[in-house]
Amino acid sequence: MINLKKGILFTALFSSLFFISCSNDDDDDDLMGNWIKKSAFDGPARSSATSFVIGDYAYVAGGYTGDVYLKDLWAYNSTGDYWEQKADFAGVGRSSASSFALNDKGYVGLGYDGTNKLKDFYQYDPAANSWTQKTDFAGTARYAAVGFQVGGKAYFGTGYDGNYLKDFYQYDDQANSWTLVNGFSGNKRRNATVFVISDKAYLATGVNNGVYQEDFWEFDPSTDVWTRKRDIDKDTDDDYTYNDEYAIVRSNASSFSMNNLGYVVGGENIKTIWEYNPTTDLWVERTPMEGATRTDAVGFTINNRGFYMLGRIGTTYFDDAWEFRPLEEQNDDDN
Repeated sequence: MINLKKGILFTALFSSLFFISCSNDDDDDDLMGNWIKKSAFDGPARSSATSFVIGDYAYVAGGYTGDVYLKDLWAYNSTGDYWEQKADFAGVGRSSASSFALNDKGYVGLGYDGTNKLKDFYQYDPAANSWTQKTDFAGTARYAAVGFQVGGKAYFGTGYDGNYLKDFYQYDDQANSWTLVNGFSGNKRRNATVFVISDKAYLATGVNNGVYQEDFWEFDPSTDVWTRKRDIDKDTDDDYTYNDEYAIVRSNASSFSMNNLGYVVGGENIKTIWEYNPTTDLWVERTPMEGATRTDAVGFTINNRGFYMLGRIGTTYFDDAWEFRPLEEQNDDDN
């Protein structure tokens, strides 16, 4: 009788687990969005690279292989779906650098070289395929900061210099100078992410003292004003989506924007992607990343197309590249 009872309990437990697994799969099948595998990155697999976009090309620089801090630069041609190696970054190899594009030039600075936190700053000219050192960042040396350009203005902010940070600086490429921009009242953090929609920037996620940050902010460069939006924590009073078991909070995520919507994807032990609508200030879950779960990946937008690539899980580093198509149904047969 004892063995029979054990058998019944095991059968019931197995059936429950099977039902839960199938239910989760069904939930994923109900979500919209499709991931398309693209041409694999031609350089070494890596995490914590940085990227900027100019025209039809995305440029991916630096990162860490698990052994080496890198300084190579690669250009992705989104029309032809291929990679070209460009002139090496002029500074020391580094991970967790920050970057932006401004007036058809790329800019990379900050980061960590395995020993030092950095504040040097460089301009890349794609026409000449060359780098020029510019004025050092005006804040403290740091890594895991955000970099973005919005409304013709470019910024570095937040990050980690031994302490968690919340300051922001604007870069003037004509004067080659940095100016402290006041007004951000959000929490300190590192490993946040920023996406841009209609000349406004949206800052989300990140971590502070081991705690994932729940506050979410919109920045208007025309007024230099930060506006707090609906928090991204789970609040039963907020109807984010039909799926009430969501988790938008995370760190080391990536982001991009398409069709006036923002997307936050991946992060530490997470492969979900969430879509933000600035008109409603609400989020909706889309089809999870079809490749491996990863952190410290790269995300960017080229001509209204969203891409996600590289990263790591534990000590496994990736060189695969993916495009996300939010209006298509998920298809397992196209990869």
